[in-house]
Amino acid sequence: MKRLLIAALLLGLLPAAPAMAEQSQKFAGYEVHYNAMPTSDLAPEVAKVYNIERSQTRGLLTISVLKSNPLGGMGTPVKAKLNASAVTLPGQLISIDMKEIQEGSAVYYIGQFRVAPPDTLRITVDAVPEGTKHTLKTEFSQQFFK
Repeated sequence: MKRLLIAALLLGLLPAAPAMAEQSQKFAGYEVHYNAMPTSDLAPEVAKVYNIERSQTRGLLTISVLKSNPLGGMGTPVKAKLNASAVTLPGQLISIDMKEIQEGSAVYYIGQFRVAPPDTLRITVDAVPEGTKHTLKTEFSQQFFK
């Protein structure tokens, strides 16, 4: 249960600032939830559990893929193959290696990357849910401040 609380914190459900709130995109039968933030915004105990360095120059991307619930409400977490990258304002491409975390029925992905604030990253995530060939493409921008 403690790890599920930590997972909720990582996914941005309890962010330090409203601008960091969790976001999602709906697709036919799926939802992709995403969040990007400086690792310095993580609670020290969360960073310690996941061996994440807290820093203004490190970013954290969190992704979860949910199979939609046809009756409404929360979907079911599913595994997915992810390809994530970001582009800085000056045009530098950053590849983000994603690590799968499975705790009970929860499945989510985290990836760390370097960032040089102030900057706005254009983040792209291609997710292919397990058992499908459909790519769920999510794109969003995230500002990082000094």
